[in-house]
Amino acid sequence: MKKIALKIDVDTYRGTREGVPRLVEALQRYRAQATFYFSLGPDHTGRAIKRVFRPGFLNKVSRTSVVEHYGIKTLLYGTLLPGPDIGRNCADIMRSVRDAGFEVGIHCYDHIRWQDHVAEKNAKWTKREMQRAVDRFTEIFGEAPKGHAAAGWQTNRHGLRQTQHLGFDYSSDTRGSRPFIPTWDAEIIACPQLPTTLPTLDELIGRDDITTRNVAQHLLNITRTPSETGHVYTLHAELEGQKWMPIFEQLLQGWSDQGYELVSMRQYLQGFKLADLPCFEVKPGTVEGRSGTLAVQA
Repeated sequence: MKKIALKIDVDTYRGTREGVPRLVEALQRYRAQATFYFSLGPDHTGRAIKRVFRPGFLNKVSRTSVVEHYGIKTLLYGTLLPGPDIGRNCADIMRSVRDAGFEVGIHCYDHIRWQDHVAEKNAKWTKREMQRAVDRFTEIFGEAPKGHAAAGWQTNRHGLRQTQHLGFDYSSDTRGSRPFIPTWDAEIIACPQLPTTLPTLDELIGRDDITTRNVAQHLLNITRTPSETGHVYTLHAELEGQKWMPIFEQLLQGWSDQGYELVSMRQYLQGFKLADLPCFEVKPGTVEGRSGTLAVQA
């Protein structure tokens, strides 16, 4: 399958205001489709400071300049500065993405709260957080969401169940190799998972002699030989939508030259028969270049 689905995670207030419009413009120039997943509640990025104690976190931060990409102000939201409500302040920007013809979906309500805590939380907490995101999305767009992409590839059994109960057509909460029907301890969840299959820029840059100058070619080398089930590439409004936009444009041109169709997640899903998707268990696992554990396709 010569398709690459572009999955755009929008984590912050700044990313929504500055990165999203730039990405829309770039995608339109290259005639590419993509899906934007929005963080819909308060920006509490500053509270991520607690991750300093996680294995591998300091190494990741040393490879990519957090201050350069996020800005001092963003790194103080939720601590020394109140976190701006992204959905309240950026609803017009979000609707403009949909009006430009791009698919939109849910990333989360509070990015830091979800990413840092969901793995250990119970059903009540998980349901409340996901319902908050659904309600805000519906308030902004006037219709219920149909796609979900968990912040930081973090979820739990209850989160997977909610993707089914809330009526999502699909979810992209995991890292893996191909689309699948998720299971958790043999419980089948009737909501297809479209996992991220390619490494992200921040996982690659600074490792194995990979720099901002050659990272695009590294990814293009991976996609030179097509996968039978295509690929999902996750990018971030805070990275590819700002300082790393030139790298993203190299990828857009390179994938086009390789003959790929650059599609939204929904367009990617339409290339599969749901009845033919295999079942795979979702388990905690690691991804090289990213700190901590993530939800992975076992």
